[in-house]
Amino acid sequence: MKTHTVDPNMQRFTQKQALKPSTFLSPVPAVMVTSGTMEKPNIITLAWAGTVNSEPPMLSISVRKSRYSHGLIREHGTFGVNLVSQGLCWETDFCGVKSGRDLDKFKETGLTCVASPELKIPMIAESPVHLECKVREMLELGSHDLFIADIVGVQVATALMDRKGAVDMRKADLVAYNHGEYYSLGKILGFFGYSIAGKEVLKRRKRT
Repeated sequence: MKTHTVDPNMQRFTQKQALKPSTFLSPVPAVMVTSGTMEKPNIITLAWAGTVNSEPPMLSISVRKSRYSHGLIREHGTFGVNLVSQGLCWETDFCGVKSGRDLDKFKETGLTCVASPELKIPMIAESPVHLECKVREMLELGSHDLFIADIVGVQVATALMDRKGAVDMRKADLVAYNHGEYYSLGKILGFFGYSIAGKEVLKRRKRT
């Protein structure tokens, strides 16, 4: 017995045209990755970052070999992932188009450099969430190298927490990168498991 009907508007996507292979996966998170030392920190903006394992918690970032941050991460074996709120969109773009070889990005953007508690590596104070990462492996791919790292520490802004200590990421106003453009996240469409939880549960979740 059929219990679900696909939105008829989706029919407009059924006709396809083939393009050459490319990095077309979208959207992806826009993150600012910090590296180097507290005395000489650097920031690079990346869109190619993602979770790769739960236990232990791990993520990966892909960095072009020619980038200044590539050498810093290889040298020190650590980096920080700083999530990006809408209020940091300009700084995020600036740190993606300028090189740390030429200028101090913290000084140029006015961002505040703080040391992470576990690895004592540079982090961006204004970022709502920090992930401290220790490189486990580097894979040479071609134009980019993939750094696979253990997440050894996470710091979350108290402004994102409720009285019980639960984190509400909706308050972070995170930014996504979609085919060359930055976007704010939109309205909640669902949550993990909502397809079997029922419409009333979804309605209550949207109201909170």
